[in-house]
Formats: sequence, structure tokens, C-alpha cells
Amino acid sequence: MASTEDVKSESAVTTIVNLAEEAKLAREGVKAPSHALLSVTKSLVAGGVAGGVSRTAVAPLERLKILLQVQNPHSIKYNGTIQGLKYIWKSEGFRGLFKGNGTNCARIIPNSAVKFFSYEEASKGILWLYRRQTRNEEAELTPVLRLGAGACAGIIAMSATYPMDMVRGRLTVQTEKSPRQYRGIFHALTTVLREEGPRSLYKGWLPSVIGVIPYVGLNFAVYESLKDWLIKSKALGLVDDNNELGVATRLACGAAAGTVGQTVAYPLDVIRRRMQMAGWKDAASVVTGDGKTKATLEYNGMVDAFRKTVRHEGFGALYKGLVPNSVKVVPSIAIAFVTYEMVKDILGVEMRISD
Repeated sequence: MASTEDVKSESAVTTIVNLAEEAKLAREGVKAPSHALLSVTKSLVAGGVAGGVSRTAVAPLERLKILLQVQNPHSIKYNGTIQGLKYIWKSEGFRGLFKGNGTNCARIIPNSAVKFFSYEEASKGILWLYRRQTRNEEAELTPVLRLGAGACAGIIAMSATYPMDMVRGRLTVQTEKSPRQYRGIFHALTTVLREEGPRSLYKGWLPSVIGVIPYVGLNFAVYESLKDWLIKSKALGLVDDNNELGVATRLACGAAAGTVGQTVAYPLDVIRRRMQMAGWKDAASVVTGDGKTKATLEYNGMVDAFRKTVRHEGFGALYKGLVPNSVKVVPSIAIAFVTYEMVKDILGVEMRISD
């Protein structure tokens, strides 16, 4: 056994070595990076890349979904996914398929970065509280706890980037024939702020937050729970020698997660989009009983928007654009999850969301 003097000697040597290394870095003008800050930065970068890649891959379907959600029920232009994409291509060309994608990426990149990072931090906090409550240091996150962490992440990310989502919707819906032409993100933000006031930037925020709880929460909960089950049960022989799932399997888990989440939350997404368009005179018009047109319906809150939508167009209007959205969400969520994990691997971050 080492003596007290030996321990003190080793401690002193270690301290001297550490101080010497710090002094050397100082002389060279190099500041040792904070491990925590570096880890946070890598997580944010991975989340941002995942959001940008996944959203650009499905940009045409995203635009068609919004057009279907807000189009005039008395003047139907888009009658489905294939027909709608062909109509956009014919009337606006290839660029029309990606209209609003720059704004969308400008919103989704920080949104995705904040969402993934918030989920990781919320998961850590919830797991810490759960282990203290159960007095079991080996306890793991349950699907319900993952749902809660995902809901927290969704609310934080949605609230932080909501004005960008609001103007993205307007940039996506406007056409070359619209009297009002927003020239870009900044112009749209300043115009809406000047003409409609600060509160208009958060139109539809409540249904968005309510909708993001099941949507993002279920995305994370289903994705991680499916992965966890497949790895532990080794079902269908999908686990490799390193006890990992392949890219195709992870994509399938992400697709299942996206399908479940968006189906549950979709009506709230429709209401959110309509509330964002409310009061905008250049949005899709509504035909009155005398054949004249008027601006889009005004809504006195989320419940009123639900009631008027169902009364004027039927319950099915709450699921307008669901088909292209489903086709979009399946690859989008899958690509986002897998890209996030792959980028973190490339950046050398050991911990993944499932850890």
C-alpha cells in the first residue's frame, strides 16, 4: 500500500504537469475548450444539419401540404399529391416546388438544433428525478417519460422559432398573382410586424404548442422505444455484432414514429395554419352566398377556428393535405433521426439520444 508521502508526491507531480500544460497552451495563445461547451455545440450542429437535410428532401411535399390546407374550398386547384405536384410544376416550374424552402430551412435548422438538444437535456433531468423518486440508480427512461421529454423539447423549439414559421407559411402560400409580394424572410417579418402588430407573429401559437406535445413527444418516444425494444429483444435478427441497428432499420423506426405523431397532431396543424393566414387579404379567398369574394375567415381563437372550419367545410377539412403530409413525414422524420445520430458520430460525440 502506498504511503501518505507517496500519495502526496504523486498528487503534487500531477498538479505540476497540469499547470505546465496550461502554461504551454497560454504561451501558444490556445485556450483549452470547455468539454461541456464543445458537447453542446456539437449537439446543436448535429440537430441543425439533421433538420436542414430532412426538410429539403421533402420540400415539394411540404409546400403542397400547406397549399391544400388553405386553398379556397370553392375553387379547388389541388386534388391530391400527384396532381398537385404536377400543377405546381406546370404553373410555377421547378423553382415553384421549392418555394419557401429557404425560409423553411432558416426556421427548421435552429428549430431542429434546439429540439434535439432540449430533448437530451430534458431526458437527463427527467431521468435524474425518476431515479431519485424510485431510489433506483439503474432505472431507465420509460416510453411515458420519453414522451414527456419530447413534449418539453417540442414546446421550447416551437416557441423559440414560431415567428419564422408564421412568415414561412405566408411565403409558401403566396403566388406571382398575389397583390402582396413578400420579398423574403426579413421583409415578411417587418411587413407583418408593421401592418398587423407584434401579436400577429404568434397567431396560431396555442394550437401549435398543443399539437407539438403529441407530435414531437410521440416522435421521440416511438423512435427510441422501438430501437430499445429491437436491440434488447434482438427481434427479427436486425441487431449486428456490435449490438447496433443498421441505417435501414433506424429509418424504419423513424418512419413509424413520424406516422404516429403526425396523424395524432394533424388537425391542430391545419388550425394553426389557418389562424396564421387569418386577416391576410392576399391569402385564399372565400366565396360568399351572393357569389362575391371576401378575405379569409377571421377566428376568435383556436376553438372558434375549429368550429368554423368544421361548419363551413366539414370534419374532413381538419385532415386536408394529410396524404402528402404522410408521404412527407415518413422520410422526413426518419432522415432527421438517422442524420442526427450519424453527424454526432462524425463529430465524435459518444452519447446518442437513446443513451
